[in-house]
Amino acid sequence: MFHSVESPEVLHMAAGLVESGPLVSFAWIMGAACLAPLLSWLTGKRIPAVVLLIAFGIIIGPHWLDLANTEGGVGLVKELGLGMLFLLAGYEIDPTNLRSKEGRSASSTWIVCMVLSFAGAYVLLSPENTATAIVLAIAVTSTAVGTLMPIMKQQEILDKPVGKSLLVHGALGEIFPILAMALLLSARATWMTASVLLAFFLIAAVVAAIPKTVKYLVPWMGRAMVDSAGSTNQTVVRLVIWLLGLLMAIAAVFELDVVLGAFAAGFILRQIVPEKFHTALEQRLDIVGYGLLIPVFFVCSGMGIDPAAVIANPLILIALVPLIYITRGLPILLRELFVDTGSKLSTRREKVQLSLYAATALPIIVAVTDVAVASDVLSATNASLLVAAGSVTVLLFPLIAHLIQPAAERSKL
Repeated sequence: MFHSVESPEVLHMAAGLVESGPLVSFAWIMGAACLAPLLSWLTGKRIPAVVLLIAFGIIIGPHWLDLANTEGGVGLVKELGLGMLFLLAGYEIDPTNLRSKEGRSASSTWIVCMVLSFAGAYVLLSPENTATAIVLAIAVTSTAVGTLMPIMKQQEILDKPVGKSLLVHGALGEIFPILAMALLLSARATWMTASVLLAFFLIAAVVAAIPKTVKYLVPWMGRAMVDSAGSTNQTVVRLVIWLLGLLMAIAAVFELDVVLGAFAAGFILRQIVPEKFHTALEQRLDIVGYGLLIPVFFVCSGMGIDPAAVIANPLILIALVPLIYITRGLPILLRELFVDTGSKLSTRREKVQLSLYAATALPIIVAVTDVAVASDVLSATNASLLVAAGSVTVLLFPLIAHLIQPAAERSKL
């Protein structure tokens, strides 16, 4: 007679398999992270590695081959990757640019985009789906400046007028949607959320003042940090990661999106680090971010896309991509063409390029759809379609912007 009781050896092996699950997932994810830039190079870098990371995430994720998932420590690494992406974006922001004429113009342009997008979604979805209309408006009016950073560096446009203008529109295209998420999608009353945001920014200001205060009160600590910055201690990098984790944790405790904490960490970091050390610190953060954390975030984002939902609704996906350009890129183009925005863009080609780059979206779409699905405001199917559309914009819009450059400039890259 056969017994259903498993042997101790079988039970031990099963337990070991469960415990090693996150490690197996991490191995698959890092394999995808290594393969993506190689395939991107084979395409002449026409397909950004970011797009391939998302595609590999779909393939190895639970909706397709089910080789990896975000359970265990993988989910934490993904969260830190999202945080590092926004920290690096915040680190690139120069406050003087945001206060300039171009910054004011970019702010008003985003507000127009948001209002018109919400109005359109509100009419289409009916008054009963106000929360869904807000989610859609936030998603389609964001700018993925963090995602664009490696593409901009690859295309060597960061120091050109288009790149500088993109940093302004990109900063506001991330700051405003983050604040809109906190204010409009919170379960708390609006005045309560505003109070919580104020408390968060006050705490962030205190955190920003700590390094200078400590350096003033305890002078030897500054010398010790400089001495160990390049050794095996890597004190400065550890301090940055601590700052990132601290502000993300504070945002989570206040029930705000952790993206807000990450962006604030990058913004603060730029203010407290002397300008002569900016390049060296950025290089080290690029190694930590783009070497480990950020690729994990993009692969895991792809794992959240249900390909069956996308395949079943191809027309919706096809419609969403131009919709994102119309709601975000087109208003920027019209203002650049007909209004003095303070930018240094001199040709129509540059203005079209700016509109295409600014309409590139993804991380905010991932963040806002995560919040919306968790709150039952948006279905998993619609979230997959939005994230897929954001991924397509990362592929198409920078590629089109690059192709409309003069041939002489493209040949240099």
